[in-house]
Amino acid sequence: MSSLASYLVPPLLRALGYRRRFASVDETSKLIADRQLRPQPYGPPRRALRGVSITVDHDRGWPLYTVVPAETTPQQHIVYVHGGAWINQIAPQHWQLVAELTTATSSQILVPIYPLAPHGTAASVVPRIAELLRSLCEKHGANNVSVVGDSAGGQIALSASLLLRDDQVALAHTVLIAPALDLSLSNPEIDAVEPDDPWLVRPGLHTAVDLWRDGLSLTNPMVSPLCGDMSGLGPLTVFVGTRDITNPDAKLLVAKARAAGVPTEFHEALNMVHVYPLLPIPEGRQARARMSALLRGEPVEEATAERPKSIG
Repeated sequence: MSSLASYLVPPLLRALGYRRRFASVDETSKLIADRQLRPQPYGPPRRALRGVSITVDHDRGWPLYTVVPAETTPQQHIVYVHGGAWINQIAPQHWQLVAELTTATSSQILVPIYPLAPHGTAASVVPRIAELLRSLCEKHGANNVSVVGDSAGGQIALSASLLLRDDQVALAHTVLIAPALDLSLSNPEIDAVEPDDPWLVRPGLHTAVDLWRDGLSLTNPMVSPLCGDMSGLGPLTVFVGTRDITNPDAKLLVAKARAAGVPTEFHEALNMVHVYPLLPIPEGRQARARMSALLRGEPVEEATAERPKSIG
């Protein structure tokens, strides 16, 4: 049974205008222009990130935050790639998730603040994320390195994992939260989901995608990782709600990865919205607990799916 708190999320998102931001080319273009004029802050919140220590370095113009447990020695290494439709900066909810995963898994988490579109593009950002992961693998071993990404960050994370796979490097785990997978957004099953998604709609998203791909083909795996070959990837886990237009492509990814022999765990949560594991609701806490367990090294469960019954 879905929680009462989860039923309050869709009307709240609509009231706050989340869906309106992507309802048309004009609305998204205005948002992008405003982000250029008034860049969003990206640093971690000053309060509420308990149990962690944070430092920052800079590498070729990118701020790179390192988050470690305050009281334990890190055992694993994770790169977290934040979402935001390639045009929005990392948000407090991302930082909260990073802090929780850090303490729950005794991991060091690297948080790159990558340039947003139109300055950052798939061709410039995805290889840099792969480079960060490769460096960690060389220092600590690929079996001790994972990548986690949500939404647009999920696209970047999986695309980077595929680049590493091309070099015969398989990460310990790739964890994707409502990932953008086929940036053409052409899956016909999206038509049935879109009216019930209180956040994402395609007209404005196409505008952001065009800036991000910057001339690359929509079928290029650095843009649309669903178009890539999944064989040789390390274990994969996907979290997605049913009120999320990324859901249909997430199902295609899971089927494709399993067919390629990739150990794959799928969590589909009924009535949940986009990136629900980041939300302070029971379903979000459940997803974060499973995520932490996976990153601690618990084995993948091939057939896992969360389908809580709806009320009424």
